[in-house]
Amino acid sequence: MIIHLLWIVLGLVILIFSADYLVKGASSIAKKGNIPPLVIGLTIVAFGTSMPELIVNLLASTKGQSGLAMGNIVGSNIANILLILGVSAAIYPMTVKRSTVWKEIPFAILASGILFILCNDFILDGAATNILSRSDGMVLICLFAIFLTYIVSLIKSDPAAHTDEITTYSWWLDILFFFGGITGLYFGGEFLVSHASILARNAGVSDAMIGLTIVAIGTSLPELVTSITAAIRRQNDIAVGNVIGSNIFNVFWILGVTSIISPLPFQMAQNMDLLVALGATGLLFFRVALRPHRITRIYGILGVLFYIAYMGFVILRG
Repeated sequence: MIIHLLWIVLGLVILIFSADYLVKGASSIAKKGNIPPLVIGLTIVAFGTSMPELIVNLLASTKGQSGLAMGNIVGSNIANILLILGVSAAIYPMTVKRSTVWKEIPFAILASGILFILCNDFILDGAATNILSRSDGMVLICLFAIFLTYIVSLIKSDPAAHTDEITTYSWWLDILFFFGGITGLYFGGEFLVSHASILARNAGVSDAMIGLTIVAIGTSLPELVTSITAAIRRQNDIAVGNVIGSNIFNVFWILGVTSIISPLPFQMAQNMDLLVALGATGLLFFRVALRPHRITRIYGILGVLFYIAYMGFVILRG
């Protein structure tokens, strides 16, 4: 069992570093091609940072491990709201922008709510099985396009606040980073998915449980590092926006693409996890809406404690 855990950790490390270098190489090539930084940020950087979750989901779904694919996304969203925002707020209480409170967080609630509706064909339509179908995936992608339109308008209103300096490298480094990143993403994802499946079978637990815990936390590590760093520097917009944006990307973009390529069967037991994700996001909204746009240290600590308790429940459930 230990050897499979080590392979999973290795896969996660390769995924995270490969995505980082893929973004560096692609961004450098794009800048040399005189592509505007705004476009680079919205395409290469934004989509590149979501590649670990996307690769894991694509490999899991094509191998018939739909529980792992769904657990990875739902588990990542729960970890983002309770663990990552919780740790960030515990480090330093955060003030949330008005637009985040009234537009972006409601969009994240909408994402969780729509996912719950699309996954529950048995309850809502009386169908024989629950499945996130190709048509459901197309709906999610359409909603993702609407979200991107909002992000474009937001950045255009203040481009300087949303654009980072893009580093350029030599052409041979660009090519090495780009193709090395793609190769690393594939093999890292293959290591993670294959050994997560073996670990689940050997431990007598479901793929969904492995996805909700080890895989979800692992693929959320970049968001954790980014938000903690932003909290220490008191960059509230980055700390909160990073988490909320990631949750919306996860549902609309990653699950949308995954289900279009390979429809995902959905187990009724996973409704509990969807409701936790929806409830955690809803609670965050009411917290920052009722108390003038503020995430306090106490709220952050309680979020972390609830996340630990929920992980205990998931492990006991198996």
